[in-house]
Amino acid sequence: MLQFLKFVLATVVGLVVFFFLMLFILIGIGSAASSDKPVAVEENSVLKLSFDEPVVERAQDNPFDELDIPFGPDNSGMGLVQIRQAIANAKLDPSIKGIYLDVNMTLDAGYASLEEIRTALLDFKRSKKWVIAYGEVYSEKGYYLASVADQIFLNPDGALELNGLSSQITFLKGTFEKLDIKPEIFRVGEYKSAVEPFFREDMSEANELQTRSFLSSINNHSFSNIAKARNLSVSELNRLADSLLIRQPEDALKYKLVTNVGYYDQVEAVIKKKLGLDTKKKLKFIGLSKYLKAEKHVKEGDISRRIAVIVASGSIQSGKGGNDVIGSDKIAEAIRRARVDDRVKAIVLRINSPGGSKLASDVMWREVMLAKKVKPVIASMSDVAASGGYYMAMACDTIVAHPNTITGSIGIFGVLFNVEDFLKNKLGITVDGVKTNAYADLGLPTRPLTEFERKVIQQEIEKGYDDFTKKAAAGRDMSQEALLKIASGRVWSGAEAKQNGLVDILGGLDEAIKIAAKAAKLKDGDYRVRYLPEQKSFAEEILSQWSDEEEDRVMERQFGILTPYVKQVRDLQYLQGIQARMPFDIRLD
Repeated sequence: MLQFLKFVLATVVGLVVFFFLMLFILIGIGSAASSDKPVAVEENSVLKLSFDEPVVERAQDNPFDELDIPFGPDNSGMGLVQIRQAIANAKLDPSIKGIYLDVNMTLDAGYASLEEIRTALLDFKRSKKWVIAYGEVYSEKGYYLASVADQIFLNPDGALELNGLSSQITFLKGTFEKLDIKPEIFRVGEYKSAVEPFFREDMSEANELQTRSFLSSINNHSFSNIAKARNLSVSELNRLADSLLIRQPEDALKYKLVTNVGYYDQVEAVIKKKLGLDTKKKLKFIGLSKYLKAEKHVKEGDISRRIAVIVASGSIQSGKGGNDVIGSDKIAEAIRRARVDDRVKAIVLRINSPGGSKLASDVMWREVMLAKKVKPVIASMSDVAASGGYYMAMACDTIVAHPNTITGSIGIFGVLFNVEDFLKNKLGITVDGVKTNAYADLGLPTRPLTEFERKVIQQEIEKGYDDFTKKAAAGRDMSQEALLKIASGRVWSGAEAKQNGLVDILGGLDEAIKIAAKAAKLKDGDYRVRYLPEQKSFAEEILSQWSDEEEDRVMERQFGILTPYVKQVRDLQYLQGIQARMPFDIRLD
């Protein structure tokens, strides 16, 4: 038996050593692949943008992408920053003749991100170069992106979705009742609906009103842009959507939503014709990751004059944060570094966040207040900048948002869970203890709150709301009374927020950078943009991802299709302290 255990132990150790050895070899190969030598772009090339990964604010660099080896972080996605850079460079690159959009049916991006890409593609087309899109199935988002193309191909056996936007919320009240878990809810703001899933089975009237309003605003903006691109009217698009007239690819062609119904080989034939190639010649596509290593035609300005773009993406928590989490310590440090760096002449705070911890949001707000005393600070809102995300922006000199950004949600809440009956009735567990003072066990989940305790906590929530709205009013240069009329936790689209004064200018990151440059008295092209915080190295990202991947794999094996709901319950642990967070899981489909 002892010999057997020794053999097993030696085998395990050998496997671990082999694993790490292979890891270091692969990292070495990746490092060699990511040399500083520019990638050569062949004449008559086409930039291929395949939207088969989620669009994120910044992607983690993966040198194995160039080698077509499926190794490395699989959650890095396609970086919006990198996509925009590639399109801008392709516009000036004489070797790039056009862009091919391979639009996947599961395109995963927010509408503001899609707006940024569409704007970049429209600018690209001003160079007299062409854009062609192909999709087997176009989702609402996929078609919005593809609608900007000169030619839009739809597979003959495919589909195109055009039926408007919807948003659903998962309610957990029934789950808590079955488990004998009692949520204690504290909130301020009639529209602060993030806690509704805990005590309701459906949307409140106020939540339904605000959701319908911002959905309609975003949908109207999208239809307006599609109509302009396809030479149609908004009323015609609404008629098509309301009547479900786009049922077959031929319908999309009939109503001029696409220019061609055809297979991929037919798309290739059209591209070859545009390039003047013989039908037997192979097309020279170059992908995003490889093209990012090509010669830069967009020249950077003086390194001693910089605009720092600080990217804050994810839910907000205290600490360093991580993937999909804005850590207040990390972002505050980045703002502080940019403030004291004499080479940085202005700061752009790029925000993509539904909010989170009120305390963490306030820590970052303070750094914005300190920075704006010495240099311009501009907010650029991405897909979402709501609640705590708006808290980050409200002190900036200028707030820039897309018409389809989701923002506002100025309100706060707190949640405690009483699991006493759950432990006793479901698990047979009881809890007892002693305390030195009357409220030493305040907040413990193993007993109900008293009315006095509820009153104390609610007063803290109201105090936090008063602090939030006072600071928002000061940042927006309006009275607190005026601010309160558009607060109450209500969510707005960027277009609505522009009308009510929560946003200054409608536009994207480029507009925000230009505003920052002008405020800092920098001439166009006379400065360099630097993105902060510094990203993890490729190796660090791989190592940090293993634990997250393993947790997700175990959860998938255990719960299958129920995994998203289990994750939602699991994430309740992050609702620590007072929260400035918008309604959960707002997804526009």
